[in-house]
Amino acid sequence: MRHFALLMLALSVALYSSFVCGESPGIFGDDRIGYGPVFEEQPLDTIYPEESLEDKIIMSCRARASPPATYKWRLNNREIAIEEGAAGHYSLVGGNLVISDLDKSKHTGNYSCQATNEYGTVISQEASVQFGYLDMFSTEEREAVYVKEGQGVVLLCAPPPHFPDDLSFRWMLNEFPIFISLDKRRFVSQTTGNLYISKVEASDSGNYSCFVTMTSPSIAKSVFSKFIPLVPLAERPIRKYPADIKVKFPDTYALVGQNISLECFALGNPIPQIRWRKVDGALPANHEILMAGGVLQLLNVQYEDEGVYECEALNSKGKDWHKAHLHVEASPKWLEHISSSEQDISSDYTMSCLATGKPKPHVSFLKNGREYGKHELHFTDLTFDDSGMYQCIAENRHGVIYANAELRVFASTPLFELNPVKQRLLGPKNGRVVIECKPRAAPRPTFSWSKGTELLSNSSRIFIWEDGSLEIRNVTKSDEGKYTCFAENDRGKANSTGSLTVTDATKITLAPSNADVSVGENATIQCAASHDTILDLTFIWSLNGQTIDFDREGEYYHRVMDGQAGTSSCELLIKNTQLKHAGRYTCTAQTPVDNVTASADLVVRGPPGPPGGVRVEEVGVKSVRLLWSQGSDNLSPISKYTIQYREIRTQEDWRDATTSPHNVEGNAEMATVVDLIPWTEYEFRIIATNTLGTGEPSNPSPKTTTLEAIPMVAPSDVGGGGGTNRELIITWTPVQPQYYYGSNFGYIIAFKPHDSNQWHKVTVADPQARRYIHKDPTIPPATKFDVKVKAFNSKGEGPYSLTSGIFSAQDVPSEAPIIVDARTLSATEAIVGWLPIAQQTVEGYQVKYWRKLMENEASTLRISSRENQTRLDNMKPNSLYIIEVRAFNGAGYGPASKRYEIYTKKAPPSRPPKIISTKMNSSGTSVNIAWEHVEPLANESTVDCYKVLHRQEGHSTGILYTTGKQSIDLPMLKNGDYLVEVRAHSEGGDGAVAQVRISGGGVLVAQSLSLCVLLLAAVLVLAL
Repeated sequence: MRHFALLMLALSVALYSSFVCGESPGIFGDDRIGYGPVFEEQPLDTIYPEESLEDKIIMSCRARASPPATYKWRLNNREIAIEEGAAGHYSLVGGNLVISDLDKSKHTGNYSCQATNEYGTVISQEASVQFGYLDMFSTEEREAVYVKEGQGVVLLCAPPPHFPDDLSFRWMLNEFPIFISLDKRRFVSQTTGNLYISKVEASDSGNYSCFVTMTSPSIAKSVFSKFIPLVPLAERPIRKYPADIKVKFPDTYALVGQNISLECFALGNPIPQIRWRKVDGALPANHEILMAGGVLQLLNVQYEDEGVYECEALNSKGKDWHKAHLHVEASPKWLEHISSSEQDISSDYTMSCLATGKPKPHVSFLKNGREYGKHELHFTDLTFDDSGMYQCIAENRHGVIYANAELRVFASTPLFELNPVKQRLLGPKNGRVVIECKPRAAPRPTFSWSKGTELLSNSSRIFIWEDGSLEIRNVTKSDEGKYTCFAENDRGKANSTGSLTVTDATKITLAPSNADVSVGENATIQCAASHDTILDLTFIWSLNGQTIDFDREGEYYHRVMDGQAGTSSCELLIKNTQLKHAGRYTCTAQTPVDNVTASADLVVRGPPGPPGGVRVEEVGVKSVRLLWSQGSDNLSPISKYTIQYREIRTQEDWRDATTSPHNVEGNAEMATVVDLIPWTEYEFRIIATNTLGTGEPSNPSPKTTTLEAIPMVAPSDVGGGGGTNRELIITWTPVQPQYYYGSNFGYIIAFKPHDSNQWHKVTVADPQARRYIHKDPTIPPATKFDVKVKAFNSKGEGPYSLTSGIFSAQDVPSEAPIIVDARTLSATEAIVGWLPIAQQTVEGYQVKYWRKLMENEASTLRISSRENQTRLDNMKPNSLYIIEVRAFNGAGYGPASKRYEIYTKKAPPSRPPKIISTKMNSSGTSVNIAWEHVEPLANESTVDCYKVLHRQEGHSTGILYTTGKQSIDLPMLKNGDYLVEVRAHSEGGDGAVAQVRISGGGVLVAQSLSLCVLLLAAVLVLAL
């Protein structure tokens, strides 16, 4: 019977051999070498500028396919008819769709591309075509906005029609390109474009224009509105207004990963401070506060950032707040999707897709561009008809994603051409070897093995796996030989043979030894192994199961290898050992056939690790109790702990805390921190120390605020005095915030007349206040008062400051000065004098003068009380002026004098004298200069005389002569150049100047000289 089995096995091998070596068996099914379409370019959303000069759009579509794909396009799910020639709007260039002669009514919509070849069809993602524009602002004039100083104002932008909504806003002031700068007082909403000014000042007067820029990449355009005049109205005193939020961020939807800006801005005087918070937790770590608090920007938004956000605006007059919800959602994202696959005929197969997103995406399938199912596709008993191009689509309101795959159903007889049994196999003695048998075949074949002519079957040492692989355990030299794998299915059969050689087993001959080092020291671990001489051996080192990368971690790790025939060794050097290097080191000696391992432990001692679980209990006014858990001592006992703190408000560096007990021993897990400041927010951290050093600090404790207490610090520099009539001004230096010691902090001001025992008290609730003005019509003027100030909070009142003496405001002067003289000096100057007032409280006089009917252009001068006259200048010639004088002091201005009227004189002659001759006498000691008489114009005053200034060039002073004639003799000076200036003088002042230069005995005319005079000057010079 055994001989018959061997005969049948030999016959079977012969038949298989002829099958493999003869004609290839037939392949059933889709074994073509091509493949279905795979998109390399897909259409993208496009915004076409309506003002573009290029009247076409190109929508991209390109698929890799063999054979090449053909293309079709759809608009709003209807196939586009491609018309040849110039008459059509659509044409194809490769797979790209070219849209020409664009028409907004015809070409707006969603486009998709369809690529097809003999393996199937795929459809691209949809892409929209929209027409972008930014219209001009209306040409209607904008009405002026009048607002009182101190009030807030909103200037409306009202941007023109546009698409898309990618706009940025700025505001111009008076002209382009002067743009207003934004600060805590001025804010431009990037949602509405409106300009908000929290407190209007006189300097805000001007014309404002909203400047709008389209920020879409495809449209570069800016427009601006008609100017809006802003007219601040003076109001004295300027009133204060409570905070009033006008820019309120709405409920907002954001996508994961986006950057989101929330806007909040308030009107008010003083300028409100904006504070942000997340109602249901802390503000995200990835937040920024911009525009002086007006914008909260959240970067890379995540699901945990969702919640209610609040902005609070507050000033000394009141506060306002606004809340809205931030919803965080996400577009679809694949967790699991289909991929191309080749499956055996008649097998079962499942295609599944899983997507995440918010809202939860809807999942559906397409086969060759047609709807085919939802969620999951189950195939039972696959046929060739199931081959094709499949697409999985996940969609929610934020987007659509596609996953494409080709399914190919395959059938063939077993084939070993592409994956034969390995020709030469090595197996370790006493080890295990697996010989793979993986022919290409469908349906799945059955397998059998032989060694030589012996048919193998499963036993305690030999096992044939379901996938056809042969496993041999406890390999011996007798297992060497040729092994043949036989594979057979209903379409045919085949075999493949390989040879097995048995090698000596690899053994560890020197195992690593345990080591103990301190941080910073070097450590050495050795390993050696024996192996078959025909095999190469390498050593692999790992720490706690992680292979050491000597290239990346060369700073610390180095290895030295040595080898002889059949024996190799490797030494691992760890330089400058750190705590992270502690653990179990494993040496693996590996050959292509087998490997063996041996391990040892490295102990690294070092400074302690950070303590954990720092928490605060028993919070007091000036103390807290801290508890913590001991961190790793890193094999050296902890000797002490150091406790540190920092104030959250100041964000100063960490400081060592004063503790009870003073020295915190290494076995402690609790201590009390003392000498803290009441009502102050702190963080605490713990640092451990041992004999090897000080470790890293713990994570900070939760923020903790000490309890409130009565204030202990009084305001300083209490003083004041002065002010307007019937006022008492009290001033002080405010208490620093760290000394508030509690909420609802403010001041109590006490004052009384110096000779009285009855104190009058008032409360000021503003902790930053530094003055109080008490108005009382019964306050006697210039009276000494005693004042003192103390702080209070919700726990009580603190100590008073030292008492200071101040004086109440004086009465304004009660008398009006009497003008006794006012006369004009010239066309632009006058002098005025008055009788001084005998009252001692007068600090000075205000002189006010203006042209009649033009009091709004009045000029004013403030004169010391020691003076009773002054000069008025910069007046207009030949004009009627009105003058009034009033006394003033710190309380204000007294009554005005009776108004005094004067006429300024006519203007002096505007034309210079015309110099007609310059003659030098025969002895050369003097020069005569003559000029024509100056005739004044009708509005100019008559010439009274002439002024002649004789000065050295480069000097501003000289000798001034006055003459009623039209000539003058001047001495001739020998050294240097001299200038002679001639001007007419009238009751209106000095007229224009004519100038002559005299040089070393010669005469040069600098201005207004005739040709004959120049010739005469030349002759005189030559004569000399």
